[in-house]
Amino acid sequence: MRITDLLRPESIKIGGAPATKDEAIDELVDLMAKGGNVADKAAYAAAVREREAQFSTGLGDGIAIPHAKTAAVSAPGLAAMSAPGGVDYESLDGEPATLLFLIAAPEGEANTHLEVLSRLSTLLLDADFCSALRAAKTPEEFRALVDAEEDKHRAAEEAKAAGAAARDAAGYDVVAITACPTGIAHTYMAAEALEKKAAEMGVRIKVETQGSGGAKNVLSAEDVAGARGVIIAADKNVDLARFDGKPLYSCPVSRGINEPEKLIGTIMDGTASVYHHAGGASEASSASAEGEGIGRKIYKDLMNGVSHMLPFVIGGGILTAIAFLVDQPGLGTAAYGSSIPAAALFKTIGSEAFGFMLPILAGYIAMSIADRPGLAPGFVGGILAKTGYDLAYLGTLDASTLVSGGFIAALFAGFAAGYLTLGIERLCDRLPSSLEGIKPTLIYPVFGVLAIGVVMLVLNPLFALINTGLNGFLKGLGTNNIVLLGLVLGGMMSVDMGGPFNKAAYVFGTAALDPASGLGTTGQIMMASVMVGGMVPPLAIALSTTLFKNRWTKSDRNAGIVNYIMGLSFITEGAIPFAAADPGHVLPSCIIGSAVAGGLSALFGCTSPAPHGGAWVTPVIGNGLMWLVAALVGAVVACLILSLWKKPLPPEESGLAK
Repeated sequence: MRITDLLRPESIKIGGAPATKDEAIDELVDLMAKGGNVADKAAYAAAVREREAQFSTGLGDGIAIPHAKTAAVSAPGLAAMSAPGGVDYESLDGEPATLLFLIAAPEGEANTHLEVLSRLSTLLLDADFCSALRAAKTPEEFRALVDAEEDKHRAAEEAKAAGAAARDAAGYDVVAITACPTGIAHTYMAAEALEKKAAEMGVRIKVETQGSGGAKNVLSAEDVAGARGVIIAADKNVDLARFDGKPLYSCPVSRGINEPEKLIGTIMDGTASVYHHAGGASEASSASAEGEGIGRKIYKDLMNGVSHMLPFVIGGGILTAIAFLVDQPGLGTAAYGSSIPAAALFKTIGSEAFGFMLPILAGYIAMSIADRPGLAPGFVGGILAKTGYDLAYLGTLDASTLVSGGFIAALFAGFAAGYLTLGIERLCDRLPSSLEGIKPTLIYPVFGVLAIGVVMLVLNPLFALINTGLNGFLKGLGTNNIVLLGLVLGGMMSVDMGGPFNKAAYVFGTAALDPASGLGTTGQIMMASVMVGGMVPPLAIALSTTLFKNRWTKSDRNAGIVNYIMGLSFITEGAIPFAAADPGHVLPSCIIGSAVAGGLSALFGCTSPAPHGGAWVTPVIGNGLMWLVAALVGAVVACLILSLWKKPLPPEESGLAK
């Protein structure tokens, strides 16, 4: 099958002039429909826009290749448009797109067409070819240029195949894997860019592509063994087990397209770190990547612990909150929360789930550092941090004197267990190879658990002192100071909307709910401020797109509606696309609004025993009505600042022209 078998004359437009990215997509979808490739035009257009929401397919150098694989496509096809005036397509290089191809891929059919589409992606790397397409006067001339270039490419591929045996005999200097979530365009463009640059540099390279049609040009064990190192240019999980002991550099697939020389140079000059596989499937993102600082590595390890901890915190916390809601007969008594069977059911299950918070946090931090061997030591370190066992206890066996080291101790335990396990693994490298089989099943768990146990028994009194002092300070805060703390925590939820600041505030709030913290009502006030602060950004966006329509494009307004649900559900990330598109206006506005909401929540004395749920858990929020008022005031403040700060769009861009 040739490219022009999928690209019909009626699906080509010469000299298009779309004013916006949305308009360009609509025109391309119309062209695709004229070619008879689309069964449901509206559904196909929605799928293309959903793909664009992940990240733009504007590749730079004036080229954009939007695409979607959906059941709305009746047959694989291509549509193309040249746009001499250019259109802002949010391209990687910030330049307007002047040559656009739309790809239609049906679900559940053979993937022969994907090979054709990948061939087109590689042809578009030739600047002279793209210039010729832009200069074409008719659809027929456009197709003839594609045919001629494809013939030229096929001849080059045949020449390359003819020398494959000789290259295989000599081996490769570099091996690589390229992959992207959809596996249609970026995967193959990165592979082509690496191969072309390697040829210019005189470097022998073999690139495995992991696209929608499966892995192609698969690397053999001999290929890997003979190479100097490995490049992973991928935006999805890649199993790295076969690269154990090889220098390896991992990066996003876009760098494979835009920076092939730098990636190849990293392997050839010997600066890539050696990858050590500790067992289990690994991701490209977890491999050693040059340029990743110690701070970024610590953050990724911490987030691995937090992400695994949250289901226990959320599930256990909300079930515990329901227990208090159900137990109205026990209100004001010492048994409140479990004075009746129904409440006791929720309280028992919720408390047990919530009790896993610190061990899970520590265990998965350690696992992020040392892979599977770090998990058991991390869990043990976390449970010792939670209970507060120390050397004095070994002499008295009196558990009543134990004081939990809390969240800070669990953080330390996770990192300490991870790095202690790595140290044990390094020491075991000197053991005879005959003992290799018992390392993960006997040596690592025994010595890892023992090492972290001794460390925590020695240091737990210090963490208990820190935890007690911090909790005492927080419980002693007066009204003014607790309001200030609520303001800061609320504002932090909007600083990066799911990033380090947001997660730091949220983890601080959830840790304050732990009964072992002893914070009680103060901890619940902090959690209420955190949650209301996180609800503000998507609510502010939703209000702005509804009330100030001329500040937003039609697609923005459509996406804004969803943010009502996101905001009410405490999903701050709903505002991320808007913040990414206009951080200068969106972030400051939302930070101020979230800070106002968090401060008001604390001022009103609102409390939240639930660590998640947003407006849907209002029945368990202390002073719930005023908590909702705080959320609304914060959202309105952020909406007004943002909307009055942003300039109105031209009518043709906002889609409001009469």
